[in-house]
Amino acid sequence: MDKKTEEGCIFCKIVNGELPSWTVYEDEDFKAFLDIEPASKGHVVLIPKNHSANLYELPEEDASRILLVAKKVGAALQRALPCDGLNVLQNNGEYAGQTVFHYHIHLIPRYKGDGVRLEWAKGAMEGLDAVHGQIIAEI
Repeated sequence: MDKKTEEGCIFCKIVNGELPSWTVYEDEDFKAFLDIEPASKGHVVLIPKNHSANLYELPEEDASRILLVAKKVGAALQRALPCDGLNVLQNNGEYAGQTVFHYHIHLIPRYKGDGVRLEWAKGAMEGLDAVHGQIIAEI
């Protein structure tokens, strides 16, 4: 079956073999490869081979299976490197930090003292009731 691709998408070009990658895992539906601008040693990007711009567009079948692949690759990173921890990061939209608009998950091995920072300013609890109600109404 042909995969859905998007012209100009760097990850689709990797899937199609138009660009090289350091692939660490591949099956019929997913591909995982080393990030060329890694946050840490062993930083991997995991993508579905079918193009979806973000989580909202990701087909349910891909969504339900990609975390199983992330678990497999993450466990391999732990055994191979070994790392002290692992961040599983996924961004949706420019303002969330997404720079390649093909759904992907970053698997970032963490090491004591690595200097990698993933943090945010802590908000206040006020307004949680209203936000809770808004979300529940949409689910």
